[in-house]
Amino acid sequence: MTASTVQSPPEQLLRVVVASATDEGGRTGNEDALLVQPLAAVGQGEGASDSGYLAIVADGMGGYQRGEVASQMAIDVIRDMFEADPGADAATLLKQAFRRANEKIYESGMGASPSAMMGTTLIVAATRGKYATIANIGDSRAYLARANRLTQVTKDHSFVAEQVAVGAMTEREARESPHRNILTHALGHRPKLDSKIPNIFELTLLPEDRLLLCTDGFHDVVPDNDLLNVLLTSEPDQATRRLIQLAKERGTTDNVTAVVFEALPAREPVVFAQRDARGVPPVIGLAAAAILILIILAVVLLIVI
Repeated sequence: MTASTVQSPPEQLLRVVVASATDEGGRTGNEDALLVQPLAAVGQGEGASDSGYLAIVADGMGGYQRGEVASQMAIDVIRDMFEADPGADAATLLKQAFRRANEKIYESGMGASPSAMMGTTLIVAATRGKYATIANIGDSRAYLARANRLTQVTKDHSFVAEQVAVGAMTEREARESPHRNILTHALGHRPKLDSKIPNIFELTLLPEDRLLLCTDGFHDVVPDNDLLNVLLTSEPDQATRRLIQLAKERGTTDNVTAVVFEALPAREPVVFAQRDARGVPPVIGLAAAAILILIILAVVLLIVI
């Protein structure tokens, strides 16, 4: 019998680390709003949900201080609905929450002139274990860094994004267009949201994945390769601060907010000695057999002598 070691099957359990930061960037005030908080595990046995995080980023717009009000309203509605029904399906809950936030913001801004109506973009990520559900409206984005590649998960609801989608404009032309800040969908601009809004994306996170949520203050000044480099070479807390500093150095004219998730293996595979049919490790079995042989040889030698 020979000794051997085996590894237990990989369980793909993850430990998620998250960090966030926001800054006025190129403006004198900050109309972005930000919330990151834990989600407790829900239930037991089949159908139970792992613990995770709720991350919300809103980029407000409107007249004096009204963008700040709209973005905070959106944050409050999403947070309250998750707290009221922690066991709900995340995708369904997010669709309902976006609609409720839209109605509240719209009703609060009805008395203002069209030019002063308040509104906000909104992007939310709810993670539980290795699963992430993302919802968005407007042009705040989610990116996934995986296997040294950066993928934009969300789609912008903007005039230039629609032009790029139909081939009427290139990505470079979109970044340089004077119309790049025109949104086709945002919270608070219409009494009801389009039936396809918000967009919902569901991901299964893998070890070493990084997930970035950010406002559009990064889009025009920080290219994808720089975003990827920062995400791959920095811990989440450092990454958020480096991204904001980079946007400011590149001359962003907007507020900048970033949330970075990093998925790490929860534990290393367990290495153990394979046991024989009697439950005895092979090394012990071999040692016992060797001792027995030595005893037999000693007895034989005594008889011969």
